[in-house]
Amino acid sequence: MKAFVRETGRVAVLDRPDVDTDQIVPKQFLKRIDRVGFGEFLFYDLRHDPDGSHIGGFPLDRPEFAGASVLLAGRNFGCGSSREHAAWALQDFGFDVIVAPSFGDIFRTNASKNGLLVIQLPEAEVKRMMEGVDLDTGSEMTVDLERRVITAPDGREVPFEVDDAVRHRLLHGLDEIGLTLQHEDEIAAYEHVHGIA
Repeated sequence: MKAFVRETGRVAVLDRPDVDTDQIVPKQFLKRIDRVGFGEFLFYDLRHDPDGSHIGGFPLDRPEFAGASVLLAGRNFGCGSSREHAAWALQDFGFDVIVAPSFGDIFRTNASKNGLLVIQLPEAEVKRMMEGVDLDTGSEMTVDLERRVITAPDGREVPFEVDDAVRHRLLHGLDEIGLTLQHEDEIAAYEHVHGIA
């Protein structure tokens, strides 16, 4: 997993509440187990006709949001089913950070285990950040996980909270296997004593 310390990137705005994981990556694309290649299916049913033709007009298709690595979203983002593919699709599309007033619990867990930083802020603060994004030329934000501070599009520094264990994993690029391998010597010693190795 790639370590996350500090990210400065373009911001995209998706000002919708209750965006569920089926909207993020629809069920028809869940047949693969690779973590890559899901970006093209992000919000597919909201961005395409049933025949696959691109509709246009979806917020993430705005040119000033192109290449965004930070997504400002509405409350209850990632609610619904437990599909890990939702985090994969957001990352593969280019997002490293999602900022919203609240998240689905399972999505929050899946995101952090895959290196996607989710930050919960008060709804009024998220709205203020959204309103600070220049919809003509686009805007940038900086997210500093080490300091736990966001530099908003208007230049304000906004502190955020993140679970210490999640922060440690992200700062060091450790997925669950990486966390386990930190104890490789102890595991080997245990196996040796118990005749497992």
